[in-house]
Order: sequence, then structure tokens, then C-alpha cells
Amino acid sequence: MQVKRISICLALAFAPSAFAAEPVVMPQVDVVAKKVQPLPSLNDTGLGQDSLVRLRTNTSDTAQMLDNQPGVNVYRAGGVSSLPVIHGMADDRVRVKVDGMDLISACANHMNPALSYIDPANVASVKVMAGITPVSVGGDSIGGTILVDSNGAEFAQAGQGTLLKGQAGAFYRSNNNAQGINLSTTIATEQLSMRYIGSTVQAKNYKAASAFKAAGAVVGSITGNVVAGDEVGSSSYQSENHALAFGLRNDNHLVELKLGLQNIPYQAFPNQRMDMTGNDSTQINLRYAGQFDWGALEARAYNEHTKHSMQFLGDKRFWYGALFNVAGMPMDTDGKNTGFLIKGDVVLSERDILRVGAEYQTYRMSDWWNPVANSPMMSPLVFQNINNGQRDRTDIFGEWEARWSQEWTSQLGLRLDSVKMNTGNVQGYGPMYAAAATVFNALPHQRTDNNIDLTALARYTPDESKTFEFGFAQKTRSPNLYERFAWSNTNTMVMNMNNWYGDGNGYVGNLNLKPEVASTLSGSASWHDNQENGFEVKVSPYYTHVQNYIDAVTCASVGKVCAARLDGFLNLSLANQSARLYGADVFARVPMGNASGYGNFTATGVLNYVNGKNLTSGDNLYNIMPLNVKLAVEQRMGNWTNTLEAKLVDSKTRVQAVRKEMRTAGYGLLNVYSSYEWKQMRFDVGVENLLNKSYADPLGGAYVGQGATMGTGVLYGTAVPGMGRSINAGVTVKF
Repeated sequence: MQVKRISICLALAFAPSAFAAEPVVMPQVDVVAKKVQPLPSLNDTGLGQDSLVRLRTNTSDTAQMLDNQPGVNVYRAGGVSSLPVIHGMADDRVRVKVDGMDLISACANHMNPALSYIDPANVASVKVMAGITPVSVGGDSIGGTILVDSNGAEFAQAGQGTLLKGQAGAFYRSNNNAQGINLSTTIATEQLSMRYIGSTVQAKNYKAASAFKAAGAVVGSITGNVVAGDEVGSSSYQSENHALAFGLRNDNHLVELKLGLQNIPYQAFPNQRMDMTGNDSTQINLRYAGQFDWGALEARAYNEHTKHSMQFLGDKRFWYGALFNVAGMPMDTDGKNTGFLIKGDVVLSERDILRVGAEYQTYRMSDWWNPVANSPMMSPLVFQNINNGQRDRTDIFGEWEARWSQEWTSQLGLRLDSVKMNTGNVQGYGPMYAAAATVFNALPHQRTDNNIDLTALARYTPDESKTFEFGFAQKTRSPNLYERFAWSNTNTMVMNMNNWYGDGNGYVGNLNLKPEVASTLSGSASWHDNQENGFEVKVSPYYTHVQNYIDAVTCASVGKVCAARLDGFLNLSLANQSARLYGADVFARVPMGNASGYGNFTATGVLNYVNGKNLTSGDNLYNIMPLNVKLAVEQRMGNWTNTLEAKLVDSKTRVQAVRKEMRTAGYGLLNVYSSYEWKQMRFDVGVENLLNKSYADPLGGAYVGQGATMGTGVLYGTAVPGMGRSINAGVTVKF
């Protein structure tokens, strides 16, 4: 099937009849003028092309490409499904837009987050807004915004005729035997463009630097695979992505159509009790951009459909199977996501720009678990976890940007959104679930949240070497479908399967949850020279207070009676509380000059610190990354680029008691990277964790990656370890 898809896409990409019209000579046109671009925030960061190419060799997880950007860390999950964290807030608290689409995770364990739908080989630009996010790009989120885009339509230059170009790449990583290839081709005239992008990757379980458990199965479990003591069970994966992009340009107008297809046959999760046994997604994304005398106009319509399945792969087994010959526990999800956007950048004067727009998103999701033969617990009915869940969001926004002088610029924004949620009645597998289903079905399910976002930002540039920025934002996020509508509280098995945190605990939702409202004060100060990649030091402190913060609580505290358990983990619910987070991001780049015969040297450093506290309970917030620093020295000499990188992470001692979160020790990692470019080829090689340091990942969650998924077979109290030494190599060829 994979070869057939690639063959069809290649045939389409190179078909001469695709552009049979006579070429018309016309000047090159920039669709959006520079003067109407949104005001960037000082603590917005991005990845350069050189960094993107190097990172593709070392990871198949797009979220991992953001790790250790200022203000950003990553919740580790499956091999292509990690979750980015901005200032201690992750998952649905961060708005992630992929090619302008607001994608939603269709899974009770959030195994298919937004960034899992774009392969690193297809990433052309990344922008992280970790500070005051403008309302024109951020809504229904409180932690920040991440914008990830593939390449836009590319056209032939005037008089060039037909443009034909392409790029192919391959990589290998030794630790988990990861192998992958990617290909992109473009054919274009001055008005029409077509591009194909394809990639595939497959990897085995990765290995820690040393044994962190006994070899084989966890005591009391039933497992089909023998897992070595240093092997991280349930960390293998395979992923395949294809996309076709079309572009049509006429004068100052551009229309783009992108079609995407994803197939993940399997992806195992070391911090979840289930594994992904299928994720098929189709995407249709249509965009118009035009420039007029009054400014710029953009419109977008998209549709994404995901079919997602979970089961146990070879490293895991359902503990109940020992008694009743049960094969497993199938779980299926179907999610449909449709969105529309229209926005305009209106140039009111030389000083003022007004941005106005509207968005609408409709989301439908059903999550059901088919009955299992020979199981008195999982039969005879279909378990309806979410039955026709609905989440519709309507937004309007306005943003005024004014350049008062050469020194002062301001931005004010207002966004109003309405989030309507509902779900149908549910049922369990059988009589033992009837009481909880009856209670849930008797309650009204429909909820409507009317939310307000506000931003106020000012920038002061006294001279060319200094820039200062400060601002305030109020951001609001409504709960997701699982937070409100996960209903079963009487069975540990079911509660375990509703866990989007990776902490090993079980969860039941809360219909009474209110939207989270975050108030943030943020500032940035930058000292720099005027040279590209020159000297720069940037410090960005922040303080956030969250009203109605959704956090884990005991079931009794919200009037629920949850099943008891004896395996060391907990069954919990959710409630609105108050929280505060504060911290700072520091970035520094210092050119070290040219050493005769050894090229140019540049030193860089990134420091991230965040402190999170639940003000209602006095507990710490969950999964807060401890103080961490990344230092690097880069050498450029001719076609060579060499980098020595050190990552230092403090011990994690501020843990959340209510979840029985695990502490982790501090550690330091050393990485070495080298690349060589020659004509149309680029070679990359790197050694990550050069010294083969053993460490537990502070954001990796609880290790439940092998053996029985529940009961005494679970290896309680072990954190997911980081990867041991890996030698990575990749080659990229342009043609």
C-alpha cells in the first residue's frame, strides 16, 4: 500500500499535462506586504532552516523540534506524539496551528495531538509565541501559541518557463534502529504550482543508558514479549505521511489547496496503558490570500477526519486475560473537525493597522469500546465513552496596532468566543456500569461558555541596540470533551483508559467545570547588535494567575464515589481551582570570532525556569519542568558546521502530591552534531547522549510500558527513562 501511494503521488507530481497552459510573463508579486505583518513579540522564537534540517535527522517527532526553545519543553509520549509545554502549560492549554488548522486530539489518552499530523520533513517554518499572544493568532488557550507551517506554493520566475525541483532524504538512528525516508517534488509555472511531500519512518523500542528494571515481564504480569532491563517497553512506532499542495496565483491573489493523508499502523506508549494500533487521518485545507489598496485579506476553510484505534501491542497484556482468555480491549475513536477563518489587515494610516476577523470551528467525536468475548467485565454491550460529543466554537476579534514614533509601538486586542458543548446519553458494557451511566444520563449535558480575551502590548526601542517590551493578557480556555464528559467512576479499568496526562492514574470528568481564565504580565528586554546571528541577550520574565484552573482532585471532593485500587496509583476527578505560575526565559548568543584555520565560532545559551503552584490546595502543579539550561558552541568552517551541546537539568523535587507524582534526579547530557554541505547534497551526523548518561525524564510520566496494564503487574514508582546513547546519520539531496 505504501509503495502504491508513493507511486501515484510521484506520477501526479511529474505529469507534464498538469500545466498545459501557455506561460504568461508577469512580475513576481509578494502576496502580503511587509507593512501589515503582525507585531512580533520579543519572546516569540522560531527555528532557522539549518536547525530544521539538523533536527530532522535526530527526531521524527515534530514537537521534539521545539524542545528547549526559550519557554518551551516537551511532555514525552509516543515516538511521534509528544506534547509541547509553554511556561508550564501543555496540551489543550497551548494553541497549536498546523498550516493554519486548529487540530484537536481525538483520543482519551491524547495520542494524536496536533503536531503528530505533520512530519518533521514537511516542516518549513516554526514560530512559538510564549509571551503575550496577539488575539489574531490565539484563542481558546491560555499557555501560548505555536504556528507550524509547511512550504507555501512556489512559482517559476518571470521568463523561467517550467520550474522543476525536488528533495529527498534518508536517516538512521542507532539506539532504536529508526529508519526513514522523505521526498518532496515541485512542478510549477508562473501561475500554477503543484508539490508532493511524502515521508515514512519505523523504529523499535529505544534503550535507556542502563537497566532501570528487571529483564522480562513485570512480576505477576502476562506478556508476549521479553523486554530487556534497559529496554523501554512500548516505545516502538511506524508512521507514514503524504501531502499534495496546489497553488494558483494571479496578480496580488493566491489560492492554495493542501491535501494530507496520514497512516500510523502502530505507535506504542510507555506512559499509557494502551497503545495506538491505527491512526488514519485525511485533511483538506483551502486558503485564499490577497492584497488590496486598503490592506490584506485571508480566508481559510479546512476539514480533518481521524479514525483512531487503541489496543495492546506485544509488550503489554490485559491482566484479566489470564482468567478468561481475553485477547485485549479494543477502543475506537472517530473525530471530525471543520473550521473556517476570515481576517483582514486594514491599513488605516501610516501609523495605524487594524486587524479584524472571525473564526468558526465545529468538532464531532465519538469514542466507543466494542465488547470482548469471554469477558464478563467487557460484554455484552458496546461501551460508549463519549457518544457523539460536540464542541463548536465561534470567535470574532479585533486588534489595533499603532506606531506612535520611531521608539514606541503599541498593540491592543479583543477577542470574543462562544464555545458550545454537548454529548448524547451513554451506556456501559453491562449491568455493573448501569448505575454510573444512569446518573450521567439524567443530568443536562449541554454547556455554553462565553469567553473574553484581552491583550495590551507596548514596545520601546530607544536605539538600534536595545528593545524593551511589556504587556498584559487575559486568555480563556474552555474544557475539552473528556474533561467534561468522561463519566464512568465505578471501574478502575475504565478510569485508567481516560488518562491524557501519562501519570498512570485513572480519571473521571466533571460536567460542572468552568473555563480557565489566565491573567499574564510579561516583559522582555533585548540587547543586540545589527548583524544577522550577531550578539544578543534576551531576558523574558512572566507571571500568570489562573482562575478556575482545571486540576486533579480526589473523587470525594467533587461528590463522586470512585473505585478503590491497590496498585499504588489513584482514581481521581477534576475541579476548578486557582493557580499561579511565574518564571523567566533567557537567551544569549555571543559570536566568538574567527580562529585562523578553524573557522567562526558562536556560543549560545537558553535558560528556562518556571514555578507552578495550586493556590487552592497549596500543592505544586503537575509536570513542571525543573530549571534547565542548554549551552552550545557552534563552529562554521567552509562547508562544515559542527556543534557541541550540553543540556543541564536540575532535580525535580516540586511534585504534585494529589497525583503521587514522582521525583527525578538532576542530570547533564552532552550531544555532538556535524553537517557538511557539498553542491546539492548535505550530510548530517550526530551523537546524542554522548556519555551514555542514565536519567529519568522529568516530563516523561509513569512507566507502564510492559506487562499487565493494571493490578499488581504494573511497575509502580518508576519514571520513564530518557534515551541512551544514539548515533544518528542523515543525507539530503536536492535536485
